[in-house]
Amino acid sequence: MRKLDLQYPDCPIRNVIARINDKWSLLILCTLQEHPKMRYKELLLAIPDISQKMLSNTLRQLEENHLIHREAFAEIPPRVEYSLTRTGKTLIPAIEVMINWAKEHFEEVNS
Repeated sequence: MRKLDLQYPDCPIRNVIARINDKWSLLILCTLQEHPKMRYKELLLAIPDISQKMLSNTLRQLEENHLIHREAFAEIPPRVEYSLTRTGKTLIPAIEVMINWAKEHFEEVNS
């Protein structure tokens, strides 16, 4: 068996990081951690600088990657709620470590 190597296309770390390595995924995941069920409009308001298109695209990607769950209710008007999946919840501690690191080293990295 080949050792874990980031240079190989089938590297798990490389492939998983690529799925959350955009500008919005971590923000959406953190927002859903703070508010376990949210509607689209609530997410849009919670992340003020995200466009509707980017929110829709990122939600779709996170759902396809099994990090969030989308539940549509057969109501009038239609209601859709988003929440973290079990897999998404297991990612939160790693995100929190990165957030704490970023707070601690912001000045060094951002100068």
